[in-house]
Amino acid sequence: MTTQLPPSVPAPLTGARFALGAIAVALATFMNVLDSSIANVAVPTISGNLGVSVDEGTWVITLFAAANAISIPLTGWLTQRIGQVRLFTGAILLFVLSSWLCGLSPTLPILLGARVLQGAAAGPLVPLSQALLLTTFPKEKSSSALSLWAMTATVGPIAGPALGGWITDSYSWSWIFYINVPVGLFAAAVVWFLYRDRETATHRLPIDKVGLLSLIAWVAALQILLDKGKDLDWFNSPVICLLAVFAAVAFVFFLIWELTEQRPIVDLRLFAGRNFLGGTVAISVAYGIFFANLVLLPQWMQEFLGYRSVDAGLVTAPLGIFAVVLAPIMGRIMPKSDPRVLATLAFIGFALVFLMRSNYTTGVDAHTLVVPTLLQGIPTALFFVPLTAIILSGLSPEKIPAAAGLSNFVRVFAGAVGTSLLSTGWSNRTIMHHARLMEQATPYNPVFLDSITSLERSLHVSADRAVAFFETKLTAQAAMLGLNDIFWLSAVTFIAIIPLIWVTKPGKGAGAGAAAAGH
Repeated sequence: MTTQLPPSVPAPLTGARFALGAIAVALATFMNVLDSSIANVAVPTISGNLGVSVDEGTWVITLFAAANAISIPLTGWLTQRIGQVRLFTGAILLFVLSSWLCGLSPTLPILLGARVLQGAAAGPLVPLSQALLLTTFPKEKSSSALSLWAMTATVGPIAGPALGGWITDSYSWSWIFYINVPVGLFAAAVVWFLYRDRETATHRLPIDKVGLLSLIAWVAALQILLDKGKDLDWFNSPVICLLAVFAAVAFVFFLIWELTEQRPIVDLRLFAGRNFLGGTVAISVAYGIFFANLVLLPQWMQEFLGYRSVDAGLVTAPLGIFAVVLAPIMGRIMPKSDPRVLATLAFIGFALVFLMRSNYTTGVDAHTLVVPTLLQGIPTALFFVPLTAIILSGLSPEKIPAAAGLSNFVRVFAGAVGTSLLSTGWSNRTIMHHARLMEQATPYNPVFLDSITSLERSLHVSADRAVAFFETKLTAQAAMLGLNDIFWLSAVTFIAIIPLIWVTKPGKGAGAGAAAAGH
């Protein structure tokens, strides 16, 4: 056992130290959240510069999310072994190093390796930033600490796409990663200076190595399967079949081991509670759809509408406006409200937004793109806090850290899986619509022949060039119809998972209290 520190709670920071500490911790959170979305609009540019397809480029997003998901359950164990402050500072510095490596990457495999390291380093940042903020603020102002954290976390969707687009268009995609270096170094230096004498007690606890390795095995195999399935024609490929079998066997082994291990790395017994089960499944499915659409929308705008990266970022940026404005209000209404009602309203709001988008056309204007994105900020503000309250409601204090870690793991991994599934679904629906539209493009269809003739005359090109131009327009139309299908499916799914919320029974006032305790 290492040096045992007194169990007393450190006094809150005051004056300039308080302001500087809150800013530094918030910056670390902002850097993490920003990096989960800043690459979204840059994927087409990164893919082009590295000589790979956009589908392969989405690995930049999904592998970060998968590595992040795997590292989250380790936060509790690492905190007890290393200490809260040392772990938080070390995670920031590792995040800075991996960001620098991302910017230097000359090939996709090297970039993906750096993104995996970056995602792993990001895992402890979110839960530890919440914990450090709570020690920075006086106990009676803990709700203000959580509001600051929520506002910082939701600024990412505002700044990420717009900032990423501007940097990509004005400089180079590498700089979307390089900007983390000065921010991270400043945050790490301030946190270490202010908090190093407030370190938590450490213990030499054994780690569930078998559970960790099996977790990595099935998550990695499943993620590769989802990302490469489309390129390899799914289960017609022996590689995909082998990955599916390996992932299934590793997952079953993981379940059996964790349910029988005395000190499991992931406490699966928490799923026996109806609040935890219903809330975790609901928030994970919802987040998977939410995050996947944040990836697909800017891709479509750049590939088929001709938007620059910065323009696509500006169109998606309004998502965070209502989320930031409503965050402090949520802190006040949560203790007086049934979290199930708020979560239900959020899901209905998401469904309405996606229904609005399901009627897009290839001639859609910027205003029609921005309005649903702006309105989506309202259900986003109603989304996380009530469902977190439901998940943690009724749990004893000693189980809340494990429950928060597990629910975050499932949610973040669902974001990676959702991106892969909806990306594949969009591609498949685009192919189907393309085939149906091409059925009409035959020499025996007078309408098609008239269209080609009209293009020849208006564009002053040959028949072959006119046919190629027609094919480009038809592909864009097929992609639009395919994406509309994804939007419609997203809306239906949000309505379909509402019953999961009402399976839960959070006690009156317990939800908000649990959420606060969990944070």
